[in-house]
Amino acid sequence: MKDGPDIARIGALIGDPARANILGALMSGKALTATELAAEAGITGQTASSHLKKLMDGGLLGQTKQGRHRYFTLAGPEVGAVLESLMGLAARKGHLRTRTGPNDIAMRSARVCYDHLAGDMAVRIFDSLETRGFLSVSRDKGGLGLTSAGSKFVSGLGIDLDTLAGSRRPLCRACLDWSERRNHLAGSLGAALLDRFQENGWLRRENDSRVVHISPKGSAELGRLFPLG
Repeated sequence: MKDGPDIARIGALIGDPARANILGALMSGKALTATELAAEAGITGQTASSHLKKLMDGGLLGQTKQGRHRYFTLAGPEVGAVLESLMGLAARKGHLRTRTGPNDIAMRSARVCYDHLAGDMAVRIFDSLETRGFLSVSRDKGGLGLTSAGSKFVSGLGIDLDTLAGSRRPLCRACLDWSERRNHLAGSLGAALLDRFQENGWLRRENDSRVVHISPKGSAELGRLFPLG
């Protein structure tokens, strides 16, 4: 491809195993230092610095300074969406690096996908919103939107849609779940729902992991709010 976006450069940046591990660690949505990312990738600090510079130059990472430390994050939700899609493709093609185990089961149940919920519960939420007519195709925005009934439902959860509408991000976006191979909800609404569920004490993030634990009350409340069938 001589013209158009240079996908080869992005592919090369993501394709290096150490850089893939760094990007995967940042899918938790947490900002991490170079030392922490070096440990995640299993490389030296000096090597990590070289990889981080390449990822920064390629526009895949952002950084902030706090005191003596520099913290790295994914450059934005669109980077997280690409990584989740690639994880899904790898899983479907059988390209798995580790055997399944307890942690894998927990990741499949509920996890963070950059700034929104992914896994079995997230797919259930998306399916419930869709089957109840709360989501619709938004032709003018080229993606998903909320119906009037959906807007009323979401507002009833205590989410300020006017604030979300002021964001540059799409309100609703379908993100292909790598473990369930069906869509979960991303966009500013997906992020707001995750925040709301955590504020309610229904979900708890596991330290240093993407895994999300659902409390018994959370399971009951989410089942009530997002029924299927």
